Amino acid sequence: MTATSRNSVFYQQFLQLVQDANPVGDIYVITDNLSSHNSVSTRTWLEDHPRIRHVFIPVGACWLNLQEGWWRIFRKTALAGRSFGDRDHITHATEVATAQLNTRARPWIWGRPAPPTRRLRRRYMYVL
Repeated sequence: MTATSRNSVFYQQFLQLVQDANPVGDIYVITDNLSSHNSVSTRTWLEDHPRIRHVFIPVGACWLNLQEGWWRIFRKTALAGRSFGDRDHITHATEVATAQLNTRARPWIWGRPAPPTRRLRRRYMYVL
């Protein structure tokens, strides 16, 4: 879902879409401490929708937020070096980039990959 703003109204619309797409069972939303996620209107809305439960990431633990890594990849694939004429162009770029990312989605692995081993380095001796 794309929205014109990151406020409580659009966040509640997003939660409603999630609830409509998942008609049975409890829904756990793991989120950061953005003000729209914890506003009075959102908490009131959540009281009327008991299937949706918020789990907040601890303050100062942004590395637990998988969305941060996704945004980094997304910015590089969809937004880097581009300028947009209007909101529809941004929506289109978002949909295309998300579809492309989903085609090659793999489980997220934390951390940097191990450096390659350099076993061949000491195998040869050079004589001048």
